[in-house]
Amino acid sequence: MQTSPIRIPTVSNDIGWDFCFNPSQQTGTSEQQADEQYHSCGSGENEEDTAVQKEETASACVSLPKEKLAQSQKKVAQLIKEKMNTQANRELIRCAVLSRIVFGEDHWKCAQALANLAFGYLTLRGFPAQAKKHAEFAKNTLLTWKGNTTSKKERKEILEALVTVYYTVGVAWLLQNHGREAYFNLQKADRNLKELKELNTRGICGLQISEKDLTIALGRASLATHKLNLALAYFEKAVDNVLAANSDDTLDLICLYQEIAQIEQLRKNHKQAIQYLSQAYSLSVTSFTEGSPQTAEASALLAKAYAMTGEPQHKDAVEMYFAKSISAYKATLGTEDYETLTTIEEFCKWLIQNGETQEAYRLLKSSLKSQVISYGDCSEKVAETFHNMGTICLAKGELKKAVQLLEKCLMIQILVYGSEHSKSRETKGLLTLLQR
Repeated sequence: MQTSPIRIPTVSNDIGWDFCFNPSQQTGTSEQQADEQYHSCGSGENEEDTAVQKEETASACVSLPKEKLAQSQKKVAQLIKEKMNTQANRELIRCAVLSRIVFGEDHWKCAQALANLAFGYLTLRGFPAQAKKHAEFAKNTLLTWKGNTTSKKERKEILEALVTVYYTVGVAWLLQNHGREAYFNLQKADRNLKELKELNTRGICGLQISEKDLTIALGRASLATHKLNLALAYFEKAVDNVLAANSDDTLDLICLYQEIAQIEQLRKNHKQAIQYLSQAYSLSVTSFTEGSPQTAEASALLAKAYAMTGEPQHKDAVEMYFAKSISAYKATLGTEDYETLTTIEEFCKWLIQNGETQEAYRLLKSSLKSQVISYGDCSEKVAETFHNMGTICLAKGELKKAVQLLEKCLMIQILVYGSEHSKSRETKGLLTLLQR
């Protein structure tokens, strides 16, 4: 589905916006005031006085948008702080419009406002297509000014805006599953950040995108393009940045350990993956308590990591961490939540593979009502549960019960997929064999 281009809205009942979009009306008002001053002072005005009055009128026409721009910029920061993301993004639109009025559309400050708007669409609204569109508009203007400006202060702000632009475009591509394009733009963001560091020998303050954020994004783009060693290097660098900063970025550290573990699993280094996931789990317990959704997720990932080894000595660990995860999800998110049901489903699959069919049947049966509530009577998930329960009964020799469950499964499969689908035909074939 293609995303419609962004239309910058106007607010018809806002006096300030009327001024911004109809400056001629305000000019007329100022000129009218000037005429009144002229009549009150008499008619002894020369041409020089008239020129001064016109300059003052033009200055007044610009001062109001400048004031409103400053107010909007402060308001954006406050709204973001209060986590009012939609309102903050709307205010960024207003900043972009006012910047265009105050500076002109070809000025770097207008491009800077568009870069901030693009970043807002990405981080506040999660709209990658709109983010890319605005960032691309800003990029060309910023590059032109970067090549021509002689002011160190201007160059610094232009470089900061370019880091924002390339980071925004890169992450937007990443969200749209285009790893190669993402990495290409994120590398450009990295080059501009290095250039900015050279310009600011005392260090960079107030930049929207930190070196850690950029490093993590480069790691994810590398992982998306299957460059595992490069991705690992970026993630390890990001971990070092977090630890060196002694900050409260615990969640970032947990995510980084989990992403490094994913790379190690892809490289078949299960022992290292378990070590990283154990660190993530310990951090989750310390930071969020054992009964939190964050710890539930960390526990489920650790259970799956132990399961992936296929080693019998890890069987107890798999059961323990899956049980902890399911318990925490039920306590915090409820029995009908997607994460709870998905974790139960994954645990049941592992139990069936390892011959613990009785426990798997018990869990499937206990979660069936929640699945019906969450997914609906006639859903793929409910059909799959009936099928798994039916095959467990079949393996135990309980043919009558198996037929009943498989018939329920077939009825749902026909409604969901149709009678000619491979899943429907497979279940129907199995039932035919059992009913002979």
